[in-house]
Amino acid sequence: MTAALTSRLNTSTDSLLRFAMRADAVLSGLTGIALLIFAPRVAEISGTTAAFEYATGAFFVVFAAAVLVLASRPAIRTSGLVIAVGNLLFSVASVVLVLADVFPLTTTGVVLVLGTGVYTLVMAELQYQGVRRI
Repeated sequence: MTAALTSRLNTSTDSLLRFAMRADAVLSGLTGIALLIFAPRVAEISGTTAAFEYATGAFFVVFAAAVLVLASRPAIRTSGLVIAVGNLLFSVASVVLVLADVFPLTTTGVVLVLGTGVYTLVMAELQYQGVRRI
């Protein structure tokens, strides 16, 4: 039993993708929980609304749970590619949110939104590299 498991792990080519997906899920989930707890305060310092922060926090928590489930599946290549593309689109949406002036963002708000965009871009790259490695 141990030999079979060890040989499977030694020949595994999806470890980077699984790691990137799990890391994305954990960090997104923690951020979502923090947003749900501190939404009014985050809205105040960023220039958004509390409703927007609550919705974003809830989205992050649901996203995190879904990515954890997808990362535990036996075959994750397609799921990883979909998550990577989704992260890339979220990065673009972050820049559009700032440029379109949807909210009267403070300097802190601009930094937070663009920082989130950079984070999702890094995760998209890690996940894409994981997909390529497979």
